[in-house]
Amino acid sequence: MNKIKNTLFTVKPVTIDNNSLIMAIESSCDETACAIVKGGRKVISNVVASQIKIHEEYGGVIPEIAAREHLEAINVVIDEAFKQAGVSGNQIDAFAGTVGPGLVGCLLVGLNAAKSLALTYDKPFIGINHLNAHLAANFIDTDLEPPFIALLVSGGHTQIIKVNSYSDMQIIGETIDDAVGEAYDKVARLIGLPYPGGPKLDKLAQEGNPFAFKLPEAKVGEYDFSFSGLKTAALRLVKSFDGKDLPLADICASFQECVSSTLYKKVKHALEETDFKQVVLAGGVAANSEIRKKIFSLADLGYKVYAPAMKYCTDNASMVASAAYFFDNTFDNIDVEVFSRVK
Repeated sequence: MNKIKNTLFTVKPVTIDNNSLIMAIESSCDETACAIVKGGRKVISNVVASQIKIHEEYGGVIPEIAAREHLEAINVVIDEAFKQAGVSGNQIDAFAGTVGPGLVGCLLVGLNAAKSLALTYDKPFIGINHLNAHLAANFIDTDLEPPFIALLVSGGHTQIIKVNSYSDMQIIGETIDDAVGEAYDKVARLIGLPYPGGPKLDKLAQEGNPFAFKLPEAKVGEYDFSFSGLKTAALRLVKSFDGKDLPLADICASFQECVSSTLYKKVKHALEETDFKQVVLAGGVAANSEIRKKIFSLADLGYKVYAPAMKYCTDNASMVASAAYFFDNTFDNIDVEVFSRVK
């Protein structure tokens, strides 16, 4: 069974081919997205309505506000996706939607819209695990096929996944506390960077010395991660300046070097132990410059490295459509309910 996650998965309810069009909807957090993808790899339309500006004043995503914004945007993004693709609902072969994990109120908006479209046009419905979708972003505009090792780094998850086939995946390592994205956001908030902190920390880090400060790397399981101690070390480092001007760029660069080096070492070890020759980077934090650089440096060792285009790293519906096309571990029950987190 696919360990992304121990929820019941059922067999894909529709036979599709390279010419099949899948329309997907994603609304798990603060992006309302709709896309149409052909054959799992060619994006015909990709529409994303972001809420970042709305949540900036609160310093983070407010679930109730996010859900209301999804309700406002959902019909607009669906209409625009149809318009960009130049197709009608009758020409779609299947409709897909994110089931979870995510914010429940937000998920309900997109999933119910996807179900309604499937019922309206009498087409199959395919429910998708959001984490599977991030992996599938690597299929877009590439020739990638399993097997491969995947590093999934996002706001809520950090995992190393052994992808043996489209229906057989195994999480071999994950964070025991903070995810990479959480660690970035917390440290960014600690040094006074505005929301969203992760990308701003990354930008500052590019101006600093990554070896200015030695920060600790947690010693945990073979493939597991821990970033709570690193966060605490960053707090102590900031306090050590006792009101003096902080060398922000150097702090950011040192923090980023510690995180990216840890990820690199664990992924490299997984590749060596499994003898896989392909590695993929996935999730919102896959857009991080240093993490991307280090994972792509594995190509120098003979590995084939994949990462999504920047627009497919963060939440979008194209990756959901691609997951619906490729992965067998999907939900085909129209009555499937959303879930907030993997159990």
